[in-house]
Amino acid sequence: MTQNPELCLIQGYIAAKFSFRNKQGRVNMVIEVCSGTRKKLLHTKLKLGWFICSTDDYLVARRCFKCSRFNHRHQDCSGEETCTLCAGEHKLKECTATAMHYKCINCVTYNRYTKGEKISECHSSLDQNCPGLQAVLAKYRLNTDY
Repeated sequence: MTQNPELCLIQGYIAAKFSFRNKQGRVNMVIEVCSGTRKKLLHTKLKLGWFICSTDDYLVARRCFKCSRFNHRHQDCSGEETCTLCAGEHKLKECTATAMHYKCINCVTYNRYTKGEKISECHSSLDQNCPGLQAVLAKYRLNTDY
């Protein structure tokens, strides 16, 4: 709060939850804030120690390890075993698909049941840029009461 006086942050409205390292080795910190503080932080950079940090909402889509679909866990899954890389009916350990043959089961399912514009299926279901994942995260943002 002393490094960011222009934000007028109030003691007690910020609580550190946890931190983790991403694949690039950068440390990310998850903090819980009130809605007013959230609005301030999303539109500015935050000074922490010797670093100037960007802020964003922390959203994680729950994904089943068995069928690779969203919004349920493997304990509650009634679907069939599906590979996260190629959408085949086998375990990830048994997959021999190359990156050119990746297929996302969520996008395949979307295209099967949607009559309009089709989305790309040529990625694994673990891809962070997956249109299906982005739609789930957008729905989370819409349904969250800030």
